[in-house]
Amino acid sequence: MKTVRELAEEIVAREGGYVNDPDDPGGATNHGVTIHTLRGLGLDLNGDGRVTPADVRRLSREQAVEIYLRHYFAKPGIANLPVVLQPALFDMYVNAGANAVRILQRLLIRLGFPLLVDGAIGPKTIAAAERAAANVAHLADAYGVARRDYYYALGDARPASRKYCRRRDGGKGGWITRAESFITPALHLTEAQHRARVAAWG
Repeated sequence: MKTVRELAEEIVAREGGYVNDPDDPGGATNHGVTIHTLRGLGLDLNGDGRVTPADVRRLSREQAVEIYLRHYFAKPGIANLPVVLQPALFDMYVNAGANAVRILQRLLIRLGFPLLVDGAIGPKTIAAAERAAANVAHLADAYGVARRDYYYALGDARPASRKYCRRRDGGKGGWITRAESFITPALHLTEAQHRARVAAWG
């Protein structure tokens, strides 16, 4: 099994370098770390007294890995969840913050474990996740499918987000392939299924 640091390094490699896409609510981003994250951490990397896109651009891969380990794995409590859930939760937390936990909480509720959907990993969420891991086969796949559904729902609700779910040629976009990288291949959507799912987008 990969170490948490190896997962963080893979996330950094997958996220790529600096982008500032006006359609992305995250704003200026480098190695997947947004300007909002840098501002929240007070990381003024060029020492000019402000956290701007210039600081995002200066962020190194090594700094990004440390941010992920500290603020996206340890701080939210992902390390306290069953190991089977940690890789996908960690990756999704980098991508969507507390929504990663809300997806898990909604899944656990559907599986029969009552919870408050608050996006926080507290004792009740940990206990429910542990019970689910002990009693539900393929829990990691179930989370991956729920994550994929979440991305499609974002595309349904926000046309500007559809380009992350569907490529220009109609195939699976980055969000969908990212979710499916944590799902058993037998549960991946076929191209036909994917195209049918997004057909209403025009």
